[in-house]
Amino acid sequence: MSSEDQDRARRNAEDFLQKADAFKLGHLETEKPHPKTRELSDWARNDVQTALSTIQQIDVEVLHTAAEKAEEIAALGEDMRRTRRDGGRVFFSGCGATGRLSLTLEYLWREYVAAAARGEAGTEASRNEKAAAQTATQHEPEAEAVAAFMAGGDLALVKAIEDFEDHPEYGARQLNELGFRDGDLLVAITEGGETPFVIGTLEEATRRSHRSPYFLYCNPDEVLRGTVERSRRALENPHTHNLNLTTGPQVLSGSTRMQASTIQMYAAGLALFKGERPEALSEAARRFADYVAAMDLGFLERFIVKEAAIYEAGEFVTYETSDYGMCVVTDTTERAPTFSLAPFENFEDADPTPSWAYLSIPGTDGAEQAWQALLGREPRPLEWEGIAHVAGKRRLLGYDFSGRAPHLRKEVSGAEPLHTFRISRRGNALRLEFEELEHEIDVSGLSRLDEYTLLKILLNTHSTLVMGRLGRYEGNVMLWVRPSNYKLIDRAARYVSALLERDGRGDVSYEDVVRELFRQNERLRPDESTVWETYRALGGTRG
Repeated sequence: MSSEDQDRARRNAEDFLQKADAFKLGHLETEKPHPKTRELSDWARNDVQTALSTIQQIDVEVLHTAAEKAEEIAALGEDMRRTRRDGGRVFFSGCGATGRLSLTLEYLWREYVAAAARGEAGTEASRNEKAAAQTATQHEPEAEAVAAFMAGGDLALVKAIEDFEDHPEYGARQLNELGFRDGDLLVAITEGGETPFVIGTLEEATRRSHRSPYFLYCNPDEVLRGTVERSRRALENPHTHNLNLTTGPQVLSGSTRMQASTIQMYAAGLALFKGERPEALSEAARRFADYVAAMDLGFLERFIVKEAAIYEAGEFVTYETSDYGMCVVTDTTERAPTFSLAPFENFEDADPTPSWAYLSIPGTDGAEQAWQALLGREPRPLEWEGIAHVAGKRRLLGYDFSGRAPHLRKEVSGAEPLHTFRISRRGNALRLEFEELEHEIDVSGLSRLDEYTLLKILLNTHSTLVMGRLGRYEGNVMLWVRPSNYKLIDRAARYVSALLERDGRGDVSYEDVVRELFRQNERLRPDESTVWETYRALGGTRG
C-alpha cells in the first residue's frame, strides 16, 4: 500500500473515531445474533431443510407483527388517503434496503394506477387496491400521487453511494428537490431507527409541511431513546408519528435486508393499498401469514445447491424477469455489501469486474428503456456537483438491465456458459425456472403486495443460504460484511473484536481494531473480507 493510501486510511480512521460513539449500535435488537439461527452456516452446508423451516418460522412471526400493529397501520393509511384527497402527495424515504422497499412501493402504486385505468378485473384484494389508487387526488395525476427516493438517488438501487447515508443534510436536499411541499406527507423508513439520512428527511418534512410525517423503525423505543441521540430527537419530536415495528434479531445478524425490511415494506404497503379499517388490515396480514406458514419451502433446496455450485465453479448467473424486476434487483444487488461480492458491473467501465449475479428484463432495448421498466417511471439520478460521476444519469445508464444484458455480460466475463434464472408470472402461478429446475407457486389468492412480499422472502432465504454454502458467514454472523458507512464500520469492528476475544486477545482495543480495519479496507478488493483480513493482521489464528 502506498504512503498516500496509508495516510488516507489513517485520516479516515481518526475521523471515524471522533464520531464513533454515535455509531456504536451493537446493543440494538436488529444488530444482535438471533438465538434460533446460531447454526445457520452449518445448516446451509449440511441441513438445508432445517435452515429453510427455521427461517420460514421467523418470517411468519414477523408477518404476525403486522397484524398486531393494525390500528397504527390503519392510522397511517387514513393519513395517506386524506393527503391525496386534499391534493397532497405521499413520499417514502429510505436508505439501502429501506430505500429499495420505498422505490418498490412507488412502483407498485404506479402499476395499480395503470391497472385501475385499464379497468382490469382480478382478485378481491386486487380490486380493493385498485379502488385505493382511484382515490388519488384530482389535483395531481394519480401515478404522481406517490413518490419515493433513497439515499444517493435511483442509481443507489444497484450500487451504494459511499457514506451517503451518514449525512442528514443530503436527505433534506433530496426531499426538497423531489418537490416536497406543504400539504404533503412523508413516510421515513429506517430499519434500525438511527440512519442519519432518513432522520434528515423526517426533520425537514416537519419544517416543510403541516402534515406530521411518519417514522417507521424496528428497535424498541426505550433502547433508541437511551443510547442514540439522533433517534431520541426523532422519537420525541412532537410533530412526528412513530410506528415501531420491532421484530427482534435478524436471521443473519445485522442483515436488516431480511425481516426488518420485510415487515416495513408489508406494513407500509398495507397502509397504502388496503384501507383504513384495522380489522380488515389485521385479517389481511393474518391470512398472508397463514399462507406463508402453510407453504412447503423444500423445493428451494435444489435451487440453492445449484446456484452455489455455479459460483464455486467460477461461473455466473443472470436473473431474468419482466414481472418482478424491483424485487429481483433488490435481492441480487444487496448480496454485494452483505457478503463482500463484486457489485453489479457497469458496462461503461473500461474493465468491469463481473458480478456473480445480474438482472435482465427481456423485451427492453437498451439501458434507458430497462430502467424505465424497472422503476415504472423515468429514473431520477443525482447530478450534484462532486457526486454526478457516481450518481448521475451517465453513470446510471452504464448499468444495462435490458435484454442485451446476457450478451454484455458474456463479453465482460468471457464465461461460458452463462446461467439463466427466470422468474415470471404465468397465469395464477409464480414460476421459477433455473435451467432444468422448475417450480410453480399458486398466487391466485394473493394481492400484488402479497406476491412481492412472498418473493422477497423466498429470494432473501435463497440467497442467504447460497452464501452460507460458500462460507460467506460463520454461524449467523456477517463476517464478510463490507464496511461502507459508519454503521457498518462499527459492525465490522465489533465482529473483529469478538473473534479476537475468542482467541484470548481481549487486550486489542476498539480503536486499534478500527485503525487496522481502515488500513485493510484501503488495500482490499471488494470481494475480499475486511473483517477476516483485519482479524489476521491483528494476530488472529482462525479461518
